[in-house]
Amino acid sequence: MIRESKWWKDRQVPLPQTLPATLSLLSQESSANALLFPSQQGWMLTTHSIQLIFHQWCKRIWLKKDATFHSLRHSFATHLLEQRTDIRYVQALLGHANIRTTQIYTHVMQPALHNIQSPLDTL
Repeated sequence: MIRESKWWKDRQVPLPQTLPATLSLLSQESSANALLFPSQQGWMLTTHSIQLIFHQWCKRIWLKKDATFHSLRHSFATHLLEQRTDIRYVQALLGHANIRTTQIYTHVMQPALHNIQSPLDTL
């Protein structure tokens, strides 16, 4: 659950299957009221701090394209649609009030051209 994200909306996001177990281990190691990912000063990380960490990792892995949190969101939505996830589910995950906003992502989907079989193969 992502609380109070853009426009102060709460959103649920599916996690990779391995992540909940890792997060559970991390949370067991800290006290009940402790932050899971504190800043160096022990306070809550700010959005700006997380963006700086993200950009440092992008440089560390020599990512050639510009990456932002929004580009991660955009890629997430595009990949879901390419996997044939119902657009209404993607709409709910992204927190879009209007389906037309979600439909923008259908225009940038890359069709799986290499999976298209020639009709001549059946002759």
